[in-house]
Amino acid sequence: MRRTLRFTALFLTILIMTLLPTAAGMTAALPSVTAALSPSALPVTAPPSTSAASAVLYDATSEQFLALSSPDVRRPMASTTKIMTALVVLEKCTLSEYVTVASEAVGVEGSSIYLFAGEQITVETLLYGLLLSSANDAAAALAIHTAGSIAAFADLMNERAAAMGLSDTHFANPHGLHDEAHYTTARELALIAAEAMKNEVFSKIVATKRYSAPQIGTDACRLFLNHNRLLRSYEDAVGVKTGYTRAGGRCLVSAARRDGLCLIAVTLNDGNDWRDHAALLDWGFAEYTAFTPVPPSLSLPVVGGEQGEVLLVTEASFSLTLPQGHGEIICRVEAPHFLFAGFEGGKEVGRLVYALDGREIGTLPLYTANGVEKVRDERTLLQKIKDFFKK
Repeated sequence: MRRTLRFTALFLTILIMTLLPTAAGMTAALPSVTAALSPSALPVTAPPSTSAASAVLYDATSEQFLALSSPDVRRPMASTTKIMTALVVLEKCTLSEYVTVASEAVGVEGSSIYLFAGEQITVETLLYGLLLSSANDAAAALAIHTAGSIAAFADLMNERAAAMGLSDTHFANPHGLHDEAHYTTARELALIAAEAMKNEVFSKIVATKRYSAPQIGTDACRLFLNHNRLLRSYEDAVGVKTGYTRAGGRCLVSAARRDGLCLIAVTLNDGNDWRDHAALLDWGFAEYTAFTPVPPSLSLPVVGGEQGEVLLVTEASFSLTLPQGHGEIICRVEAPHFLFAGFEGGKEVGRLVYALDGREIGTLPLYTANGVEKVRDERTLLQKIKDFFKK
């Protein structure tokens, strides 16, 4: 009986040793390991009303609209146009480039930094004049420098809008002076602002309260003061752009960052825009919270390797904006019970699954932090059998 058991054990040992190379690529059954977070439960109230013809509140982090009022009606955008102007210039030019001011850019109607024909000025200085002082002559100078003409630059703006999938936005100029063919919606203007805020130079400029630059070739210095009053009156405000025309009324795009949220408010034709934006932003920060998962520390046992376990890491992340009163968030780890040795670092072996009230809200892939080599056994099969019977 004992000899029969030994031969049975020997057969199973040889079978396992034979199958090990094939099993290295197999995935074992996936267990479920859960860890719970329990945020406070508060109801979401209705967003505040505004005086605007159109208004939205957009969370740029999770790309969700939190409040909407006539968001898709095409309207004039006035100088908020300059958000797209700056974005196109930043993508086509370098800050240190010198612009020779064209005569067509001198004396443009509206806000101005008083450029003169033939003046040499950097792209960077013009961008500060464009976004802080809302200078229409700076917009024209940048457009002509970038594309050769106002019309050609407007084509670039429209191409950029089309690339973003915007169907209710059209540009006829780089400054926002009224034109029947120049329009957007509150929804799409928020998306343009969010795209521009991804550019670090743009974000830096629109958050700047004042900026001075020497006027090349003279002893003079230009001083630009940001027209965005919220930068001084609203905590955590970081931009973005004001605008006004008689036809379009007061237009405003604002942004604020707090506790992981980046909120963008847009109002078109709003006579009380400063108050309305403060109210929208206050409401957004009070009613919503940012959720960014912190992955748990994980490892898996390793069979037949030079080390007994391997750490699991994730190289990705995500952020969501959720109501303050959201339900319990569950993190489920889906991974094998163990790994067979003979794998490299960076091998995807599972994932973290985050669920809210039973609905999946995000996943993160899990990778091996390093590779693990198989243990080398130089014995022949005959020697392994002999060693087995010596035990």
